[in-house]
Amino acid sequence: METQEELNYYRIAEAIDFLKLNFKSQPDLETVAAHMNMSPFHFQRMFKEWAGVTPKQFLQYLSVNHAKLMLREQQSTLFQTAHETGLSGTGRLHDLFIKIEGMTPGEYQKGGVALEISFNFIPSPFGKLMVASTGKGICYMAFADDGEEAALVELKRQFPAAGYKFGEDEFQKAAGSIFMRDWSKIKELRLHLKGTSFQLNVWQTLLSVPMGRLTTYAKLATEVGSPKACRAIGSAVAGNPVAVLIPCHRVIRSTGEIGQYHWGSKRKSAMIGWEASKI
Repeated sequence: METQEELNYYRIAEAIDFLKLNFKSQPDLETVAAHMNMSPFHFQRMFKEWAGVTPKQFLQYLSVNHAKLMLREQQSTLFQTAHETGLSGTGRLHDLFIKIEGMTPGEYQKGGVALEISFNFIPSPFGKLMVASTGKGICYMAFADDGEEAALVELKRQFPAAGYKFGEDEFQKAAGSIFMRDWSKIKELRLHLKGTSFQLNVWQTLLSVPMGRLTTYAKLATEVGSPKACRAIGSAVAGNPVAVLIPCHRVIRSTGEIGQYHWGSKRKSAMIGWEASKI
């Protein structure tokens, strides 16, 4: 016999499917709640507990993802994109992109050409790292396991059509200093991140996990105010664009298992052990 928690999960999964199929009609909260035979108040509360965002926010992310596909791959006009996404006009499309992507639809379509990124490679006890920064802070950091050329290709995939130059700045120096325990450089660390409000909330919470300490996906979900949203938390952790500095490697399963890591579970274990030994 299914538990109430399992029933609630299936109901939210059904609601997500409904939103994915009908986002072009931009259904409001009352419409989706009626489809689920729930009151708007209880549906919104349950959805946020399980998905980590409100139904409206989830609908906005679906709309933006569809609009991005049209703008970049189909080269649609702003008017066509707004119309096919179910938005009332280009003004709403513009506001949605500014809110979620931090840039206008036109800037996105051009690949963020105004962004200037400096990149370099730094050594670490766990392998070579690519670190990239803008004038505002570190925007990307990843292990260059497949070589520098492949790492640069991946960076450009993350920030298509931005301007690139090889070189080191103060943000990158501060990032590299953490392996030498030069804590005087910590205040110079700045991050320049782009993500949904939910992702940014998860990454901000991760920054509060001290070196040498661990947390769990369930505890992280509670701390961000979405105790049932463990799957959404896992996706946000996996989407972390700044390895090491945003310590997603400090998140383990509630069972005590190390769990998966984008750059390998063995490396994750080594990083956890290295940090513990330094405290």
